Amino acid sequence: MKKTLLLLILFVAQVFYAQSDCVTAIPLCGNSDISYTPSDHGTIAENLSANGCLAINENRSVWYTFTIATPGTLTFVIDANVNTDDYDFAVYGPTTNGCTSLQSGNAFVTPLRCNYVGTVASGNTGLSLTVPPPATPNANGTGGNQAEWSPYMDVLAGQTYYLIIDNHRNSDDGFKLIWGGTATLSSAFNNPTLAPNPFIPPGIPGAAPTDPTTVMVCGLPSQFNFNTLTAGIINGNSPNFKVTYHNDTNDLVTGDNPLTIATVNATTDYYYRIRYLDPDDPNNVVNKCFISGKFKFVNASITAKNATIFACNNDGEGTGKFDLTTADVFTGGTKKYYPTMADLNADTNEITSPTDYISAQKTVYAKVISAFGCTAIGNITLSFHPVVTLRDALVEECYIENDILQAKFDLTKVNVGSIAGQTSKFYKTLNDAKAETNPIANPDAYITTSTEVYVRVTNANQCYDIAKITLKVLPPVKSAVLKDKTICAEAKTTLDAGPGFDGYEWSTGATTQTISNVGIGVYWVKLKTGKCFTLQTVTVFASSQPVISSVDISNNTITVNASGGTPPYMYSLDGITWQAANTFSGLPRGDNKIFLKDSFNCNPIQITVTVPNLINAITPNGDKINDEIDYSALSYKKNLVFIVYDRYGNKLYEANKMRDYKWDGTASGKKIPTGTYWYTISWNENDKNSTETKYSGWILLKNKE
Repeated sequence: MKKTLLLLILFVAQVFYAQSDCVTAIPLCGNSDISYTPSDHGTIAENLSANGCLAINENRSVWYTFTIATPGTLTFVIDANVNTDDYDFAVYGPTTNGCTSLQSGNAFVTPLRCNYVGTVASGNTGLSLTVPPPATPNANGTGGNQAEWSPYMDVLAGQTYYLIIDNHRNSDDGFKLIWGGTATLSSAFNNPTLAPNPFIPPGIPGAAPTDPTTVMVCGLPSQFNFNTLTAGIINGNSPNFKVTYHNDTNDLVTGDNPLTIATVNATTDYYYRIRYLDPDDPNNVVNKCFISGKFKFVNASITAKNATIFACNNDGEGTGKFDLTTADVFTGGTKKYYPTMADLNADTNEITSPTDYISAQKTVYAKVISAFGCTAIGNITLSFHPVVTLRDALVEECYIENDILQAKFDLTKVNVGSIAGQTSKFYKTLNDAKAETNPIANPDAYITTSTEVYVRVTNANQCYDIAKITLKVLPPVKSAVLKDKTICAEAKTTLDAGPGFDGYEWSTGATTQTISNVGIGVYWVKLKTGKCFTLQTVTVFASSQPVISSVDISNNTITVNASGGTPPYMYSLDGITWQAANTFSGLPRGDNKIFLKDSFNCNPIQITVTVPNLINAITPNGDKINDEIDYSALSYKKNLVFIVYDRYGNKLYEANKMRDYKWDGTASGKKIPTGTYWYTISWNENDKNSTETKYSGWILLKNKE
């Protein structure tokens, strides 16, 4: 059934003056509805009354013939256009020899169904499924059926029937023939071999099945080639289906005056006629079948709009990336874009990447092609969004105390000219900023040495600019004049941080350039330079006191050997009168005070030096007068040692504590020869430094021979 005209919603429009006799009966092609208005009988006034129920004379009548394609029940409705008309009918067959086998002499044989009735309320008559067939064939033939409906027919495939419809009232109002039941009528149009696909009406279906379809053209009135519709209507079916086009129903029925290329308009209804031509049998009855449809033309011309789209002139490059497809030149359709109107007209240099078209500000052109092939042209103005304008910046921050080469920068606070609503991201290199790769993760606390970074600022239109931020680490600025000092332990001094700083803060709480009356200790000062502070520490050291490391006594001359402290040294016997020389002569025997100070002129070091009583000759003869040298009076001295040497420096005798610091002119228990000998007396003074004191002299020994 899908190949029938019922599915195609087509109507055979045989409405004007196409009459027929039995031998020229109009073949019915498929179970399509038929509209018809008989104007008279055919050229032959058929004798239908002898064996049938119709009047002796035909009135306004039409003959049809049809062949069964699939078996089943067959019904039809003759629907009068005016309900007061009186349509009668007769069905003959089945027959295998056309009208010849339906006639006996000049009269027709008894019909299979014959129906006549006066005017009915609905104006309808025909075969009904609700009226059962008669027990014997032709039982309602001669006598006919005076009811509104006759029984349906059980038909078989291949059977051919003839149907006459007669308007007893001779009105010119016409009727519609509507088929029903389960059987189908034979037609090339429902032959699955010839027509495996449905025939497609041209254009767009109308609102109602009976409305013409609409074919969209780009402007009316205009020339139109009807043959361009043919392939779409045939839809891949047998090429033996031929399509012709007509602008009135008479030509549609007869096939006359086909249209090929013609000027069309939006008011005329046009018709297409599909006919199958059997290439092997030009006389095949199916060649007479055709189906048709109605269509009209609608003006589908389109108008494109001009549009302006925007892109970003990023980083002042003078070009932007435009998405031409966002230009509102037309809704729907296909669009092609060209850099110039000349290119559009010539279809050259089409812009093949319209979604990312790189261009300066200018005008390009869009050719819009609708679904119906209509075209229009729209101008697209390429313009730049307001630019993001930045300026480079210099940021200085104070060094980090534990790493004077680095500082912590808050990049988010740097003023490069960005405004509210813009987004900033920071990068270590210009390439990263352009590519938006490797952003700085902690821009509000970025620790770095002096360097350059880049900020990319983007606005709501995704336009951006890039600015350079120079980061400068401010190093510590220390006082060049503030130095560690060394003073006497009992002294005080003044510390001076020097001029040129914006502020001072001492560990003493003072906020002046200098602090006075400072004793020995460690001090610090915060020196302000701009916004930075440098912490500088200064130490006031106690000077190292010199010491009298040793004293050499020769007769009544003392030589003081000093060490430590800071030379040059000054020497004194009374702490009042000072001399640079370390030798004092003519000193009295016994204790003498020695004073020492260094260049710091601190409280002097004082020691007591004992100048021993000098003995220059002994005569150990047993008279107990000058028999020995006795230095036991010095035994209170620490480490006291008395040693005698010959003139060659050989040690002869050591008078120590065991010998009570005495010498009687012997060596190794023997008297030594008369002569002059040298001796030394050494000890450590009982002062805090245990000053080493050494006395040296000579003695004349006279031994009795």
